[in-house]
Amino acid sequence: MSRKWLSNFTLAGTIRLLLMNSEYQKIIGNRVEVSTALNSWKRVTEGVYLHEIGIDPYQGDLFHETPIGLYFFNFVQKNLPRWALFLLFVVTDLATAVCLALTAKHYAIELTTKRKREKIHNEGTLGDGVSSTSALYVCAGYLFNPFTILNCVGLTTTVFTNLLCSIVLVSMTRRSTLWSCASIALLTLQGLYPVSLMVPATIYVANATKEKRTGIITMLIVFTGILAMLFAISYCIIGGWSFLRSTIGFILTVPDLRPNIGLYWYFFTEMFEHFRWLFIASFQINVSLLYIVPLALRLRRDPMLLAFSYLAIAAIFKSYPCIGDVGFYISLLPLWKHLFQHMQQGFIVGCFVLFCTVFAPTVWHQWIYSRSANANFYFGVSLAFAIAQIFLLTDILFASVKHEFAVQHGINKKVNGNEAKLLLE
Repeated sequence: MSRKWLSNFTLAGTIRLLLMNSEYQKIIGNRVEVSTALNSWKRVTEGVYLHEIGIDPYQGDLFHETPIGLYFFNFVQKNLPRWALFLLFVVTDLATAVCLALTAKHYAIELTTKRKREKIHNEGTLGDGVSSTSALYVCAGYLFNPFTILNCVGLTTTVFTNLLCSIVLVSMTRRSTLWSCASIALLTLQGLYPVSLMVPATIYVANATKEKRTGIITMLIVFTGILAMLFAISYCIIGGWSFLRSTIGFILTVPDLRPNIGLYWYFFTEMFEHFRWLFIASFQINVSLLYIVPLALRLRRDPMLLAFSYLAIAAIFKSYPCIGDVGFYISLLPLWKHLFQHMQQGFIVGCFVLFCTVFAPTVWHQWIYSRSANANFYFGVSLAFAIAQIFLLTDILFASVKHEFAVQHGINKKVNGNEAKLLLE
């Protein structure tokens, strides 16, 4: 098993370093599917330079990282040569895979303990050795996912965001209040939408304490205190609150309408200006508020699946998504391999994703360079990609409902002597 782990990490790191040192690195880094206004390394470099010469990088519409990120990236660019910069991104990506593997191991042990506690040993449920295999599959799913590889090779800051997200997940499974709140606060300061991860993290911590109310209050107080401290540090670095307009304000108001794999840019390009704020409110409520309470009520007994759902919804409906966000939550799918037998749309989703991955750069070339297509073609591919992700998420959620029914009533069911199939209509 150790040889498998070592070979996986070595091969994954080699692939990333080879691509980074090839002629394809700049091409990948400039792709709209990889780099957006929020995670582009080119924008980071320009923002750091403006800060160095005494110009506020948040005055224009160029730099959208947090002041803490500005301080970190300034240190990186000053002290690391180009080869060390590449190595930093690769090591960060490998560290993310390690955190996800630990998350998978803890979650699988949690499910196994739950099954033993409920004295359920039906066929198709988790068995011996599931913790190690789940960890290996999740780790390999992240290391060799084409989306995460391109995300790392393109030198996007989503690499560091994914690391923070993985720390959130492993901290939740360890019931760590401090680490969960600190990582979620950093993500909230940077991207706003990950604040929803406080719900599954709070459920984990509350279930581990004797007084659930005390655990909930503690989580809220620690999270609020850390977030306030981060805002204060950001204010001290910049000397004002100008960064709010270029970070959280930029995400909420969506002023940059350059194409990406999301749904915002096309809608707001075609829309009349006097309807803009109505649709901005509708879109932002959809991604940030609409699903939090219903999903929390339904998935309160499985907070890891709840966290996965929040991550998937944010990756689909956020203002400036990229394939790095999609690759991160897709790599978590082996956590629910016990649900695969109940899924019905895997083939359709796989074909959709493959189709969109191939045709997105093709249609982009036809639109921008050949001028034989227009924005409708590229948005059609983006819309199909979003639909595929929605199908994937709903299929996983329906499969979890079917699995609960099968666990309670038995998996092997026969009707009139024939094998029955459970369908939700």
